[in-house]
Amino acid sequence: MPVIPAAGETEAGGSDSAPAPTMWTPDEIAQLCYEHYGIRLPKQGKPEPNREWTLLAAVVKIQFPVYQPSDTPDKPVQVIKEVVSMGTGTKCIGQSKMRRSGDILNDSHAEIIARRSFQRYLLYQLQLAATLNKESIFVPGTQRGLWKLRPDLFFVFFSSHTPCGDASIIPMLEFEEQPCCPVSRGQDNSLTLEANGNLKTSENERKCEDPDSPVTKKMRLEPGTSARFFTNGTAHHGKEESGPFAPGVSDSNLTVKRLATVTCVAPRSATVVDIYRTGAKCVPGEAEDLRKPGAAYHQVGLLRVKPGRGDRTCSMSCSDKMARWNVLGCQGALLMHFLEEPIYLSAVVIGKCPYSQEAMQRALIGRCQNVLALPKGFGVQEPKIQQSGLLFEQSRCAVQAKRADSSSRLVPCGAAISWAAVPEQPLDVTANGFPQGTTKKGIRSLQARSRISKVELFRSFQKLLSSISEDKWPDSLRLQKLDTYQEHKEAASAYQEAWSALRKQAFGSWIRNPSDYHQFK
Repeated sequence: MPVIPAAGETEAGGSDSAPAPTMWTPDEIAQLCYEHYGIRLPKQGKPEPNREWTLLAAVVKIQFPVYQPSDTPDKPVQVIKEVVSMGTGTKCIGQSKMRRSGDILNDSHAEIIARRSFQRYLLYQLQLAATLNKESIFVPGTQRGLWKLRPDLFFVFFSSHTPCGDASIIPMLEFEEQPCCPVSRGQDNSLTLEANGNLKTSENERKCEDPDSPVTKKMRLEPGTSARFFTNGTAHHGKEESGPFAPGVSDSNLTVKRLATVTCVAPRSATVVDIYRTGAKCVPGEAEDLRKPGAAYHQVGLLRVKPGRGDRTCSMSCSDKMARWNVLGCQGALLMHFLEEPIYLSAVVIGKCPYSQEAMQRALIGRCQNVLALPKGFGVQEPKIQQSGLLFEQSRCAVQAKRADSSSRLVPCGAAISWAAVPEQPLDVTANGFPQGTTKKGIRSLQARSRISKVELFRSFQKLLSSISEDKWPDSLRLQKLDTYQEHKEAASAYQEAWSALRKQAFGSWIRNPSDYHQFK
C-alpha cells in the first residue's frame, strides 16, 4: 500500500520518481469532515445542544493527478478530497439484545458506523463497474470477476477522538483532570466469565464505565490546551510524531515500567499522575488490568471489549477493530469475493483530543507488525497516523467548554448517524441498533432495519450478484452453491486464511459471535 505523504513530505526512498509534496494536511482532512457533518447530515440524530455530545468518524477519498508535468517537478501536487462515508455514535448494544436475524447494529461507535457506511459505498462502486459500465473507483483485475482499486485513489480515515481501547490509554499530567473514578489498591478485577460464556461485571464497575454515572469524573482538557505526552525522555505535543514503533513493545507487561520511567523525565515538575483510561475491558484469556491507583491502572497492548450499561457487549474495541482492518482491509469478507486485493487505509487522522502518537502506533500497527504467512494480496499495513489541531464542535470537550450552566449532566447522544456517498437513501439514523423511532411491534418489519446492518449489506451484496451474469462471477462464488450469510463469508477463502493467521499470531482471544448469529439468508 503506498503511503500518502502529507504536506511538505515526500515518499521514502529519495528516487527521482518520488512525487512532489502533496496538498493535504491533517487540519484539511478534519475541516472537510466537520463541514460535511454540518452540511450533509440532518439535525435528526445530532446531539441536543448544551446537553449531549457525540463522536464523528469518516472515510475520505484522496485522488491524485494521473501525471505530474515534467517541467514543474517541485510544484505541490493538487489532490481532490471527498468524504465518501461518515458516522456518528457512542453506543453499543448488550449481548442480550443481539439478534440472529442480522437486523440490528451491535456496535454504533462512530468509527464502526463510518466503516460500515464505507462498505455500502464500495458495494455501489462495484455495481457501477460490474453492471452499469460507468466510471467507478474500480478497474478490472487480472482474474475473471475480480476488480481492484484505481491506482490514483487512496483512502484516509478520520476520527474526532482516539479510538476506544488500547489507543486511548495515554499518560496524564498532574495539571489535567482525572478521567475515571478512584480505585483502591485492594480492588479486584471484576471482569469474569460466567459458566454460560457470557461476560459479567460488578455493579461498582458498571457505575465506573457508564459515562452518565455521577461516579465517573469528566475527561477533558482546558480550552486551548493540547494534550502532552512523554516518550523516551522527550516531551511531545499532540500534533508531533514520535519515531518508528520499536519492536517488541506491544507486550502487555511494559506498561508500569515505562510509565514509571515517563514520570521521572517529565520536565518543569510536571509528572504523570494518571493515565487517560478506556472503558473497554480486557477480554477473557488476555492478561488483566492491574487496576492500581494512578498510572498503574491499565496494561497496554491488550484486546478489549466495549463496555455496556449493565449488559456486557460482545463488541471489540475500536482500537482492536482498526488494527484488524490494517491486516484484513476495510471491505470485509463478502466484498473480497469481488476484489483482487483488500481495501486498505493509507492514513489515519485524529481530531484534537487527548492524544499519544506512541499509543496510536502501538494499538493500530505495533500489535500486528510481526504477523507472517498471509495470503497473496494481504499484508500488515502501516498507515500514516497524524493528529489535527481542530476540535470537533460537538465533542465532549467542546460542548463542556461552551456550557454556561454546568449543573446539569452532560450525556452522550443516544443516536447514531450513517451517511454514504450513494444515490439512494444515503442517510440512516439509528438508536439502540434500529432506525430511530422503531417501536417494539415494528422491529420485525423491513422498515426496522438499518441500511448498514448485516442483513441489509448482505441484501445489497446479493442484489449485486444477481445483476451479473453467472459466467462472469468470480470462481469463489461460481463453483459452489452458497445460501446463508455465514456460507458466503466462509467462502472468501483468502480473507478467512488471513483472518486465521491474524488470530493465531496476534489476536487469539478475539471474541467471535457464535455462527448461529450468521445463518440468515
